[in-house]
Amino acid sequence: MNFKKILIAVDNSTCSEKAAKAGYDMAEKVGAEVALVNIIEPIPANVNPDLTLAPVFLETYDNSEENSHILLKEIETRYGKGITTTYLSIVDTAAHGIIQQSDEWGSDLIVIGTYGRTGLYHFLMGSVAEHVARKSACPVLIIPNKWEASAE
Repeated sequence: MNFKKILIAVDNSTCSEKAAKAGYDMAEKVGAEVALVNIIEPIPANVNPDLTLAPVFLETYDNSEENSHILLKEIETRYGKGITTTYLSIVDTAAHGIIQQSDEWGSDLIVIGTYGRTGLYHFLMGSVAEHVARKSACPVLIIPNKWEASAE
């Protein structure tokens, strides 16, 4: 497989840090460029009695965009190794947003972490990684939370 564009899905969790490390390590080995994608989950709108959106919604959204950019920059600084990196942030549900950004950017591989939850929580919440793997047009590398990167 010829991976030239690797999309790494990240949030503010240890499992996405492991995915970022794995994705950047792979990109370095195959000479690929990277896109970091962070999905900003939609915030339920606060509706005023006159049916207008409350101003707090817009302030929260602006703050989320800023926080997303800060997160992406921190991940690139920590793991980027000078690899060309594109930042992608979008307000969407996690799985749909990752797939959409992957399609638009034209990625050859998606790298995503998973918590590895089982039982009732998994049944009720599902797995973003599983959904992405089922719906993606390109291969998906799922990094389990229990994975330990080797120190090279």
